[in-house]
Amino acid sequence: MTTQQPETAPVLQLRVIVEAEDFDAAIAFYRDTLGLPEQAAFEGDGYARVSILDAGRATLEISNPAQKRMIDQVETGSRQGPGIRLAFEVTDGHGVTTKLAEAGATVIAEPRETPWRSLNARLEDPAGQQITVFEELEVTATRTDREGFGTATTR
Repeated sequence: MTTQQPETAPVLQLRVIVEAEDFDAAIAFYRDTLGLPEQAAFEGDGYARVSILDAGRATLEISNPAQKRMIDQVETGSRQGPGIRLAFEVTDGHGVTTKLAEAGATVIAEPRETPWRSLNARLEDPAGQQITVFEELEVTATRTDREGFGTATTR
């Protein structure tokens, strides 16, 4: 899903750069297994390689430490390491989790329903990056009408 941005928008794209020692395995995992279409690929001197994959609409989720601990607890039952975690919205949380595990991901936590009505699974990709795959079980409008949810202007 691509959201049209006005030409005056200050930011047009969020790009997350993941360094992968095994480039081919990372491409196989994210492009071929998870299904992120390749927008462009480049090779340079010294066997430098990059592939830009389309991950749909991007958001930047900023969490304080208490929220990070709560999400770790909800998704995995325990505290996970610090750092950036990638999250991908999918339409079949169970199926995608199985497919990624078969492609070399380590399942940290099987899909489970969260208090905010999504089905989340936590995995570690073959390069050690933690990812979440999540399937929304209700529309955003329904969620934001419930206690504890909404935007900063409605809290």
